[in-house]
Amino acid sequence: MSVIETTPTPAGTGQRIRPVPAVSRAIAILRLLGQAKEPLNAKTISDALELVPSTCLHILRVLVSENLLIVDETSKRYRLGPGMLVLARSMMDTDLFVLSAQPALDEIAEQWKVTAIGVQILGLNQMVVTALSRSQLPFRLHVDIGSRFPGLISATGRLVAAYSTVSDKALKERFERLRWEQQISFEEWRAQVSEVARRGYSIDEGQYISGVTLIAVPVMNRQQQLKHTIVTAGISDQASEKQTRALIADLRRHATNIADEIYALR
Repeated sequence: MSVIETTPTPAGTGQRIRPVPAVSRAIAILRLLGQAKEPLNAKTISDALELVPSTCLHILRVLVSENLLIVDETSKRYRLGPGMLVLARSMMDTDLFVLSAQPALDEIAEQWKVTAIGVQILGLNQMVVTALSRSQLPFRLHVDIGSRFPGLISATGRLVAAYSTVSDKALKERFERLRWEQQISFEEWRAQVSEVARRGYSIDEGQYISGVTLIAVPVMNRQQQLKHTIVTAGISDQASEKQTRALIADLRRHATNIADEIYALR
């Protein structure tokens, strides 16, 4: 079993993707503005991304014309535009995992009184939340649709590592960049990863977020590659061991059903 990696070669084609600088620069601009706390002017953008100012301005104008960015005519500062929401909404309306997982997450959240999360794996370096159902518990997990996290963090990260074929050296290099509320050593984490590989699910008991237990189960494709996970977040020590085992069994059932549904025709 393995993680789907983001590579410059489309799966099964053996062909390399030819770099398209204008596209890469446009994406870099969108990412920068998506991370910025306030609108940015063209000079700030070009300096941050080391772009030629005139090239940066041309790209900005195209993105504005497509409604992907909005520019304030007085301050000449740019921010993400409504076109981004249209694209995101289109993705949510057509993504098979989201369509299949959302009803399951709603059921899980209602039955088990936890926050239920659908996660897409983007290689070893990143994961993104694509579906979410919140519980009514008196705490709020700082996660929303589109939230991104390091690929090896918390419960899902242990699954990513467990189904990866990269070396321990490569895992350690990435692990050392992670930040936990309760820091653990690589050796301890690696032992946990081995246990995750054996049992097929992962639990983070307050190490990533103090007082919060995160449970993750894999959603595998037909080639037994890890593409998504479903995750629950609840207050630590709230559930008994018996209840936790029952929750994990339910999550695995839902994960199997989701995989059967989204990969049935693939």
